[in-house]
Amino acid sequence: MKVKNYKIVSLYSFFSFQENLILELKNKLLEFENENDLSGLLIFASEGINGTICAEKNVIDIVINLLNKYTDNKNLNLKVSFSKNKVFKKLKIKIKKEIVTMGVNEIYPSQDNGTYVDPGNWNKLIKNQNTIVIDTRNHYEVAIGTFHNSINPNTRNFSEFPKWIDEHLESHFEKKESTNIAMFCTGGIRCEKATSLLKKKGYKNIYHLKGGILQYLDEIPKEENLFEGECYVFDKRVALDHELGKGSYSICHACGMPVSIQDQKRKEYRKGIQCHFCIDQFSDDDRERFEERQKQLDRLKRVKSNNL
Repeated sequence: MKVKNYKIVSLYSFFSFQENLILELKNKLLEFENENDLSGLLIFASEGINGTICAEKNVIDIVINLLNKYTDNKNLNLKVSFSKNKVFKKLKIKIKKEIVTMGVNEIYPSQDNGTYVDPGNWNKLIKNQNTIVIDTRNHYEVAIGTFHNSINPNTRNFSEFPKWIDEHLESHFEKKESTNIAMFCTGGIRCEKATSLLKKKGYKNIYHLKGGILQYLDEIPKEENLFEGECYVFDKRVALDHELGKGSYSICHACGMPVSIQDQKRKEYRKGIQCHFCIDQFSDDDRERFEERQKQLDRLKRVKSNNL
């Protein structure tokens, strides 16, 4: 049996995307999915496109060419990795108000954002004593890996980030005019939008890591790498290591939190049923349902294994 090698491409672009073209592109991609082994999650909005797709190389090439056509060859900020297994079940396309939800009106990253910093120059910037470094990702992402000495806003989702800026940013530096503000995220989209927010609020010297953590790990040699831990990703791989291979984390199917190999050895952990994060979140009835679901998944896995 031929072993497939799946190409996984994360992408985003801020641009003015007309509603009729959004609907047209969505329909074309769904038609294409019916005849090809394409999976992933794409989000379309009037401010642009965001998502990750997974398929064999020839299929990915066709999809990227189609996206280039509909985005008028805008920079799609592509980040590439590979897997022997599909990392999504199917292709989902969502049309939303924002491609990454911040919930603040009149933020236009395609028109006004901070200064891109290439991975090769990122280390110098964040080592500068006049630079404060902010991780714009969610708390559970930060928990499994981040840059040394970066600030964790401890947000549950990106829409909480503006409130954190209003309530806490000023406490992290003395002189607004002279301090560098360097922000980063997984692939670059959240930190790019965050720079637009800060510029609207009047902050200066704002920078963001071009291509995010994924591009940084791809370009920076391990011996020079300042990222500590693993990088959370929103697919079946859960997290990636420094070589962009599947990391050591899995997902608790009860609460959705990433759990490490060490976490799985804790007495609270029961595969598919609970982990130490959610031990007090669910009732006994919930856990019974989770246990039955896990039994069904295990049976299905055994059947598939026996048929190979």
